Amino acid sequence: MQNIKIKYSELVLIIFVWLVLLFTPILFREDIYSPIRRSILLQLQILIPLLVVFLINRFILVPRLLFKGKQVFFIASVLGLIILFTAGSYIYDTKFKNVPPPEVPTLEDQIKSPPYAFPGGVDQFGNLRPAQTRQPRPIPPFANFLILSILFVGFDTGLRSGLRGINIENEKVRLEKENVASQLVLLRNQVSPHFLMNTLNNIHSLVDVNAEEAKEAIIKLSKMMRYLLYETETEKTTLKKEIEFLESYISLMKLRFNEKVSITLNLPATIPEKTIPPFIFTSLIENAFKHGISYKDESFINIDIIIGEERLLLVVKNSKTDKSQIEEFSGIGIENTRKRLKLLYGNNYHLDIIDNKDLFTVNLSIPL
Repeated sequence: MQNIKIKYSELVLIIFVWLVLLFTPILFREDIYSPIRRSILLQLQILIPLLVVFLINRFILVPRLLFKGKQVFFIASVLGLIILFTAGSYIYDTKFKNVPPPEVPTLEDQIKSPPYAFPGGVDQFGNLRPAQTRQPRPIPPFANFLILSILFVGFDTGLRSGLRGINIENEKVRLEKENVASQLVLLRNQVSPHFLMNTLNNIHSLVDVNAEEAKEAIIKLSKMMRYLLYETETEKTTLKKEIEFLESYISLMKLRFNEKVSITLNLPATIPEKTIPPFIFTSLIENAFKHGISYKDESFINIDIIIGEERLLLVVKNSKTDKSQIEEFSGIGIENTRKRLKLLYGNNYHLDIIDNKDLFTVNLSIPL
């Protein structure tokens, strides 16, 4: 749509300029008694060759030479084209155009003419006064054509180059938006397929041990899947839904671990009616479960969500059972996380990572 508006504006501007070129010399002609038809025909003798030069430059030289990076050939071609048509205009004016010489009035005609007709007037004795000024010589048609062609070709080339730059910039913006959309889809689908597979296996094991708990796990998993399917299509979701998704995710993750693993989620008493992008916390929480849990030793994950009036703070702390956590998360993982947060919030977010000997902490602050 925006490109169509630009092309429409370009067309209107070009038509306006051509109309100005056609009618300005007619409206401001010196001989007001000259027929308009004759003035139009004289002006068309310049504009028709100029139109040919314009079309050749616009549809052949600019796209095939200038936009292909052949600036030297473009300049040489434009100059050669203008010189060729200027020479043709000169030959036409001097060889083929029959213009009757102006009639020079005789002294007798001048004496019989009224005094106001004399260039210099008459004195008190009735003698002719010499003219004080000379009439300016008109610009030859070929010189007029040369000036107009240089100005108009330069104007059109600048116009096309400028609009092409705008189109390229608009295309870059469009591609960036598509890239943003693609990366946000990746962000929304951060839940690992292994999580779903392991959860189903855990539910299968619970069926024989605790059927009620298995039913509750299935309900939570179905809610998660529904959230994954439908919230992926939206740019914003409510903070309440996001936290409910997080609660279901953590609850299902607990099925995999024994009593040696401590998992806590601290939430505010009331959840405000705010909206955030969906799945904004998933990669950070999943990273904690991936590197902070030990099946042999005691380990823990503490998740705190603190909600203020204008900002939200997520604090994730986990024990370091995997010494490569900081190396992995500070490499590609943290780079991808920062990139996605920047796509969502620009510079209006803070992500701090603190790596101690036995503790790994992530602090994320985002606007609400």
